[in-house]
Amino acid sequence: MKKKKNMPESQNIEYKSTWRDDYLKWICGFANSTGGKLFIGIDDTGNVVGLENHDKLLEQLPNKFRDVLGVYAEVNLKDENGKAFLEISVLRYDVPISVRGKYYVRTGSTLQELSGLALNEFILRRTGKTWDDIPEQRASLEDLDKATVQQFLKDAKKAKRINVEDDISVPELLEKLRLSENGRIKRAAVLFFGKDPGKFYPSLAVKIGKFGASDADLKFHEVIEGNLIQLKEGIIENLNTKFFIRPIEFQGMQRVEKDEYPVAAVREMILNALVHRNYMGASTQIRLYDTNFSIWNDGGLPEGITEEDLKKTHPSKPRNPLLADLCFKGGYIDAWGRGTLKIIEACKENGLPEPVLKEEHGGFLSKISQDRFSEVQLKKLKLNERQIKAIEYLKENTSISNSDYQEINDIGKTTATEELALLVELGVFNAPTAKGRGAKYTLG
Repeated sequence: MKKKKNMPESQNIEYKSTWRDDYLKWICGFANSTGGKLFIGIDDTGNVVGLENHDKLLEQLPNKFRDVLGVYAEVNLKDENGKAFLEISVLRYDVPISVRGKYYVRTGSTLQELSGLALNEFILRRTGKTWDDIPEQRASLEDLDKATVQQFLKDAKKAKRINVEDDISVPELLEKLRLSENGRIKRAAVLFFGKDPGKFYPSLAVKIGKFGASDADLKFHEVIEGNLIQLKEGIIENLNTKFFIRPIEFQGMQRVEKDEYPVAAVREMILNALVHRNYMGASTQIRLYDTNFSIWNDGGLPEGITEEDLKKTHPSKPRNPLLADLCFKGGYIDAWGRGTLKIIEACKENGLPEPVLKEEHGGFLSKISQDRFSEVQLKKLKLNERQIKAIEYLKENTSISNSDYQEINDIGKTTATEELALLVELGVFNAPTAKGRGAKYTLG
């Protein structure tokens, strides 16, 4: 039997020719993820190769799963053209499952062992807790900044997402927001309102760097510190004053500032990184190049959310639900899982390429790029108005000839030939494959 087209190896399906006890890891991975099926007697090309010892395995495997993993998995005997194979169905478990002290999860069609911070986060989540919901034993009310608390209350009341008395005390507010437990303040409170949260979580700082042609070419950088409200404001202020070019346009006699990147996209990228990052991992990194802007934060996508889900409305599954709730009540984000959609929509509305939204290096990367043929980018190449007009012409047409160039710019052949040659040299236009009257230039 050839592998069925509707059953490729995936997040929930795995094929193995024979049984080995090492495959208990796969059962563990399914149980710790969304469940799945392991087929024994089918090779990795999808062909049924059959099992000689299927009766023995039918008796032994359920006991192995129970004794080694502590899980129940249904084992069924199947037949295809006289060849027997086993179908092992594994349910998702809400408690952490391990194989001799090691934990595994299924990611796509691969198996990953959890360790360190990832394991800690996984176990917390499976036991009904999240990292930001844990009381911070080293912190007290004295570590909170009253000015930040007041700023939050002002923003929350403006957003009409909180109803508290004007004279509410900080302890009462923390209790109302579920930021305290048995008299101890939680990590979310320290991160959001702390005077110096970096004292407790050193990787909280956000790094911003301006780069040249490559990652090795760092022009200058800044490190932003503070609580989440201070970080949110500090990042935007530094980007606007030190990093973004913010080109100037004139409309009539009125001077209008045009943002280098869509404000809505940048804002969502920043908030997503602050709310959804792993605060025990590496610092958040913001990189600016001549043609793109990106933010990387430690911590991958939530369980059950794929990169494809980011392109549509999806359930909100924040890594740090208390931080997300605070940002929602403050009016900084919504609670509908639309952050990535807003980034995509903002880029589309501004004529920019589709943003990059993906898991990378154990974290999450969001990147937006400028239109390489935008007026700003073309001016950097020191093109004249005729050349820019030709590029605009090509945005509406598939190609342009020397004669077309002459006609739209009202110039002679010699000038047209020289200016088209420069556009080819700069990589803006592709050189024509034909010669003479059939010579056509296209965008590079």
